[in-house]
Parts: sequence; C-alpha cells; structure tokens
Amino acid sequence: MRSSERRESFVAGFDGRPFAHEIPPEVETYLKDVESGRKAFCRDQKRLAAYVRRCFAREEIYVHREQLRRYLSLQKYFPYDLFPWEVFCLALHLCTYYVADNTPRWDDLFLLVGRGSGKNGYLAFEDFCALSPYNGIRAYHIDICANNEDQARTSFDDIWRVLEDNREALSRHFAWNKEVITCRSTGAQLRFRTNSPRGKDGLRSGKVDFDEVHEYENYANIEVYTTGFGKKPHPRRTFITSNGFVRDGVLDAYLRRSEEILSGAAENAAPDVGRADGAPDSGWLPFLCRLDAPEEVDDPAMWHKANPSLEYLPALQREIRKEYAAYRRGESALSFLAKRMNVPRTDTELHVTDWENLVAASRPLPELTGRPCVVGIDYASMRDFAAAGCLFREGETRYFLPHAWLCLRSQDLPRIRAPWRDWARAGLLTAVDDVEIAPEHIARWLEEQGARYDIRRVALDLFRLPLLRRALKDVGFDVETPGKRLFLCRKSGEMKIAPVVESLFSRHNIVWGDNPLMRWAANNTKLERDRSSGNLSFGKIEPKSRKNDPFMALVAALQVEEELDAPPEMPLEDLEIFTF
Repeated sequence: MRSSERRESFVAGFDGRPFAHEIPPEVETYLKDVESGRKAFCRDQKRLAAYVRRCFAREEIYVHREQLRRYLSLQKYFPYDLFPWEVFCLALHLCTYYVADNTPRWDDLFLLVGRGSGKNGYLAFEDFCALSPYNGIRAYHIDICANNEDQARTSFDDIWRVLEDNREALSRHFAWNKEVITCRSTGAQLRFRTNSPRGKDGLRSGKVDFDEVHEYENYANIEVYTTGFGKKPHPRRTFITSNGFVRDGVLDAYLRRSEEILSGAAENAAPDVGRADGAPDSGWLPFLCRLDAPEEVDDPAMWHKANPSLEYLPALQREIRKEYAAYRRGESALSFLAKRMNVPRTDTELHVTDWENLVAASRPLPELTGRPCVVGIDYASMRDFAAAGCLFREGETRYFLPHAWLCLRSQDLPRIRAPWRDWARAGLLTAVDDVEIAPEHIARWLEEQGARYDIRRVALDLFRLPLLRRALKDVGFDVETPGKRLFLCRKSGEMKIAPVVESLFSRHNIVWGDNPLMRWAANNTKLERDRSSGNLSFGKIEPKSRKNDPFMALVAALQVEEELDAPPEMPLEDLEIFTF
C-alpha cells in the first residue's frame, strides 16, 4: 500500500477543454506498441489500432484528459497498476466524447481476453472510476451481472477490499457493506446481480457490466438490464469474457458484430440514426485478443496475442506453460484452447463435426418448391421434443428444411436455456401447450409439405411407428402405400450413413439456411462407436438441457435419399391398362 501523503482528495466536477482529433499519450502508447511489431499482437488488435486512428482522424471527438488523469490517479488505492491495454480501454470507454454534445463516443466496451489477463481487475478499476466523485453524475448506479453470484461478486469484492484497505482515506467519500457500495457525494451505487432477470425491470442504471458473456445463451438479462438506459446521462455497458463452448449464443453474435467493425464492413452499413454523427458502429468498442490460428498455440511467443498482460506476469507465464504441457499430453485440450487462447475447437472424437462446418451449413437455401424430397422424422418422447425435415439433393449438395415441436409441459423445459421462444416466433418451432405432442401435429405438417414438394418417402425409427402409424396413414403415408411408403430406420442404417454425414460436413455439401435451431441440435450430437463392430452412430452429448431431434431427423432422411434418384412410384389405381 502506498503512503497516505501521496493520496489526493476527490474533487467533484471539473472542466476540460476538448482537443478534437488529438490522441493523448495514454492511447498513443498502446497504438504504437501494437503497430511496432516488437511483440505478437493478433490481427484483431492491429485492425483495432487502425480503426481508432481512423475515428480520431475523421470524427469530431476528444479524450477528456483531466478526467482521465484523475481516474488514473485512483491507482494508488489499488494493489496493482493498470497495464497499457487497460489504460487504452479506460481512456476510450470512459473518457472519449463528441465535441458537439459531450456524449460518450464509445458507450459499449466488448472485452475478449484470455483467462488470466486480469479482466475482472480491469472491470473493478473501471467501475471504481465511474462510481467515484470524479464521474460527477448523480445517482450513476452500476450493476454487475453474471450467471452466478460468485462470478457477479468478483469485481465487486475487489472494490470492497480496496475500500477496506484504505478505510481511513476513502470512508469520507464512500459507504459500503457486502451488498452495496455508495458514493456519498453523488448517491451512485454499485451492486452485483445474478442471472434471473425477474424483478429487475425499472432499474435506473448508469452503467451495466456483463461478466463471462460466453455463458449467455440468450439476451434475457441483457435486455432487462438495459431497457432503463437513457434515464441517466452517459449510459455505458461493459462486456468482459474469455471464449467458451456455448455456440450460437450471445458471444458469437457479439464477435460477428465486432469483426464487422474491425474489418470495415460496418462503414458500408446504414448509418446509426440514434447517434449524433450516424456512426455505423453504434458506439461499440471491440477489444479482441486471440490467436489468429489454433496452430499458433505451439509457439509461446504467440500467446501474447490472446493475453496482452502475459509479459508483465511471470507467475502466469509459468502456469500457462504447465497447462500447455498438459494440453500436449491430451489433458484439458479444449479448455486450454478456448479459455487461455480464445480459439475454441470441438472435440472431433465427441462432436459430430466442428462448429465451423455447422456455420458453413447455414448458407442461404434456393427455391425448392415442386422439387422431389424425402422426409425424416425423429423424437425420443412426444411429451418432450419432436422434429421432422425435408431433404433435397442437387448434385453433391443436400438441402434440409427442418421443423420442430416442443411440449410446453415437458419436465426438461426449465433446463432448456436456448432461445426457443425466438425460434417459435421465427417459425422454426411449434410450441405445443398440451400434455404431449399429438401425432396429428406432425401429420398435418407432413400434409402441408406434400402440397408444396414432391415427397418420395418418409423415414422414421422402427420403434416410433406404432404411435404415428394412424396419423400418418390418415394423410396418405403408410408402409404399404405405393409412392408414399414409410421407411423404418434401424441402428444399422445410422452406422451405414455416418461416413456420408462426415463427408457432407467436411466438404460443405449440406445446407439448411440460417437456422439456429439446427445448429443447436447438431452441436449437441456426438459420435458413438459400437464396441463389437467398431462402426459409428449418433447420440446426444447433453440429454436433458439440449436436444438433437432435428439433426436426427436429417440422419433418418439421409437413409432414404436414394429415392431421389428414382422416378416417382405410381399407385396402381392411377395406371391406365391397355389390351391388344
């Protein structure tokens, strides 16, 4: 702890003259570090440096140097000083404004850094600055949100310990306990929140933090916490995270948004009418640190790309070297890549395919009306989840149009954290408020598809037939019906087409459109090897909170795709008989 003689008193309210286009030393130092090439910085950091320079050159913005100086003076109360990258983020997020109206240039900071970089320490310092009298905005309340209380408390407890360690100097300015920290002069309060969005409508936050964004599967919390924004001046949000294993959730959406900004794609988008200058980035500051390719993990000099604090933390360097050795031995390989290096990879011995292949399958679908197709149906229990889909083929490419049904009285429903309501609104899923999904739901859907496409055959599991037989027969599909015959799938059929599935994904020959439901289901499908034969089949990775019925409907349909090569069968009653 530093001596009390060096501590300055807080002064609420201060003036600062804007110098438009001028980049202060605190920002320039980090920019030059990235641009110098003296150490490894990832492609995203290099693009960020160019982006920031471009913004300062083109826009009427400035860094409030006096505010930044006073914020940085608060380091004397902390057991650590900020790293250069943290000073850079603080200056841009909390101290950069438009000249015209003195509103923040970058309202939102999205911070993706490898585990151990000190992101929670940075968040604690940033929140302490925003909570302090140096901010000067009355009742500028700050909420830290995370998926569990321990995580939500991390940065809060860091600030609480700073206050406890500096009680004599800081008790004049703050009041605190284990639940809330209050700035005496402005009334601003800091609290931590957990993942239930209920009871949080009407919050009047000035700043909201979201910790470990990679765990968020939907936007429920984010929407609830930010609907009250605009009631306080200078609303800001901070998102901190490493990478993780939840795909197609909030993190992937934010990464796509960040990449558009850094690549310059956002500049060609429609201007943001909500901002004074129409900035297309909407005030989003993307700070991404990750390897540029998974293979770089074998070069320790590249680790700095994912962890910009690494050169200052020798103990962390030793720990990461130990973890790397364990990674090379095959221990915790996925966690090391995802958390330390921010390049998540699926376990090809577990998942049916890599996530990149699922994204590739999300390409747009062509017009398919009138074309021949086969249909696959799958469900484990009609009291839970069911799915069906039409499979088309054009050359080597397969097109798949799935639909799913979700029983709202399923015992597994509370465990499903996926945004199924959004999928229902998009027409990808039908929510059934009944004790079970009646077979007639699937039969009616099949009848509707038959009016639009030329259905050659319907495939479903042998053991599911008794429940669906009557409903399917009522719409013209039965085991004995020529032209509309049912095919009964068996485990041996799965094993036979498993290599076909692998090839379709690796060659990007399967397309299902921008369908998050299908990606979710496929990402919960694993390969299982039969002990006696050694052949592969398919199973669920997580059986309760995630489903894979839509993917298994695709597997069923693939078992009868040869029907697409044959001319349609004609029922006997449609044949004309000639005698000579």
